[in-house]
Amino acid sequence: MEIKQDFDIGRPLGKGKFGNVYLARSKENHYIVALKILFKSQLVKSNVEHQLRREIEIQAHLKHPHILRMYNYFYDEKRIYLILEYAAKGELYKELQKCQRFPEDRAAKLMFQMADALAYCHAKKVIHRDIKPENLLLGLNGELKIADFGWSVHAPSSRRATMCGTLDYLPPEMIAGGVHDEKVDLWSLGVLCYEFLVGRPPFESKTSNETYRLITSCKYSFPSHVSQNARDLIQRLLRRIPSERLPLVGVINHIWIQEHVQKGDQVLAREPLSAIQLPIFAEQDFCASD
Repeated sequence: MEIKQDFDIGRPLGKGKFGNVYLARSKENHYIVALKILFKSQLVKSNVEHQLRREIEIQAHLKHPHILRMYNYFYDEKRIYLILEYAAKGELYKELQKCQRFPEDRAAKLMFQMADALAYCHAKKVIHRDIKPENLLLGLNGELKIADFGWSVHAPSSRRATMCGTLDYLPPEMIAGGVHDEKVDLWSLGVLCYEFLVGRPPFESKTSNETYRLITSCKYSFPSHVSQNARDLIQRLLRRIPSERLPLVGVINHIWIQEHVQKGDQVLAREPLSAIQLPIFAEQDFCASD
């Protein structure tokens, strides 16, 4: 596979430290994809080749309506090319900035989609470890897509001791440097829900030390506009002791989620890893272009 022979390259969708993302179209069948082009020299310089390898290995084997698909990858002497699902409505972070905060019905639907995607990941022994708005995209109908698995890990043993992720979203056990398991994602889900409803994370402060202190003491407050049911869900997720956090099935069935989610939203994909096929292009996975 060669980039210029196989794709028409369109407008840039984003730029990052290690490369760029472009809208692209397969010349063979005209399907639209996002083409992520990474520079090997930058990856080596920053010593993140292992992180990219892990991201490819994990994301290529996950198939769920709320996880961005990675269809294939290839490389040449200088670059690595990732063929990704195109999320037509772009970055959730920018949408949240534009709206300042989401109304509760929208936040609840996004939380439902996020919880279901994480339940799928955890069933495959995949811990994400870096949930935040910057790592989420929106599909054509505004549906959520988890897009960045750079910090995720496939952990059959279920317990890790590496500190990673973003400060505002780190749970107490990771700040303390102890071992952690998939319950770190439950804490981050609570932080995400708060940010959806308030427009900022609950432990945000002027200094890192103060943020650390607020997280370890689990000290935060709600603005008056946040409903009691939404508060209840967030409080059940933001528990200092990991085993006390509401499990994902509890999130999905929580009264605040259920009162905002329509029955049609609850038809979700379930497919074991062993059954997943990874074609370069599959018609049902792409928006057809003209």
